[in-house]
Amino acid sequence: MSETSRKEHILQLIKSDPFISQQALAEQCGLSRSAVAGHIASLTREGRLLGRAYLLPEAQSKAPALLCIGGANIDRKLRTVGQFTLATSNPVTQFESYGGVARNVAENLARLGQATSLISAFGDDASGHAMHAHATSLGIELEHSLQAQQQSSDSYTAVLSQEGDMLLALAHMQLVEQLDAQFLRASEIARQQATMVIADLNLPPSAIALLLAEAQVKPVPLVLVAVSQPKMSRLPEHLHGLYLLLLNRDELATRLGLSSLPDKDLAAACAALQAQGAQHLIVTLGAQGVCYTSNASSGLQFLAAPKVAAIQDVTGAGDAFSAAVCWSLLQSPQDLQLACRRGLTLAALTLQCSTTVCPVTGPQCLAVENLL
Repeated sequence: MSETSRKEHILQLIKSDPFISQQALAEQCGLSRSAVAGHIASLTREGRLLGRAYLLPEAQSKAPALLCIGGANIDRKLRTVGQFTLATSNPVTQFESYGGVARNVAENLARLGQATSLISAFGDDASGHAMHAHATSLGIELEHSLQAQQQSSDSYTAVLSQEGDMLLALAHMQLVEQLDAQFLRASEIARQQATMVIADLNLPPSAIALLLAEAQVKPVPLVLVAVSQPKMSRLPEHLHGLYLLLLNRDELATRLGLSSLPDKDLAAACAALQAQGAQHLIVTLGAQGVCYTSNASSGLQFLAAPKVAAIQDVTGAGDAFSAAVCWSLLQSPQDLQLACRRGLTLAALTLQCSTTVCPVTGPQCLAVENLL
């Protein structure tokens, strides 16, 4: 069968079922999913398919989703019972929950009532199957995620003090390395039709480079969320096309090759990063709050963090902040201050929960009258 015939066959199958998955198309046509994605991209460029779910010109579009791309893993939290001492056994309590930056952001968004898709990697083990089922139960769409065969899920182990502060974190994030540029090309249409793309720096450099290249020519806003200081090396030299970068003070210092970054140098550091191409920038400052800036603003702005009486766990607070910021920017694209206020509010709520994502999260938490 010629390439043209294959493309026409795919079009006829889509006409019969506009919501058919790429995997189902691949199986029926005897092609790889990436080959199917290529034919669908061609049909879209020709105007013979429109929008999400491969909608035909005569079909009605359904609401597009916000798309998260990056890590999904099991969070294991060990909290010391007494004073932590190195090089010896320490008694702890243990708690497990679902984690991963992109997965955490996606769950927060789903709980906020936002239509959400997630591209991540799930292992072929009990943890991977449970994470997949949990995300599906929240209404998170996973069509383009990787279903690994005979591979274990990624994991993140945090050792916390009695007060809930992080003492040590260990990340086993090998499965997400498979979400490279080649893998992501199969989800090109999903990215084109998303209301916003949020990616974390667990992704391999080739994937981040692909997303930035697309952001320079596509209208869909791209948000990148930093993960750790070591992962900052995955950002390319130029950030042109990037709508928003979310990172903390230490990650900003690492990006600029600095050993530390005092308050007095924050404005210059943010300006240097924006000169590399990032449009908006939000830097979290821990208990101090956040600072933010954009090309439309007159300089660096600060917001204090709300007081939290009893911190249960710091894990996931940053991801809650990122989710609330992006959710707010979808509602009020020009109001970065409101987005940060909402981010701080959801982060404070998460700090008071033992789970990585606070189960009582909902849109009512971020109503203006309820902001901290």
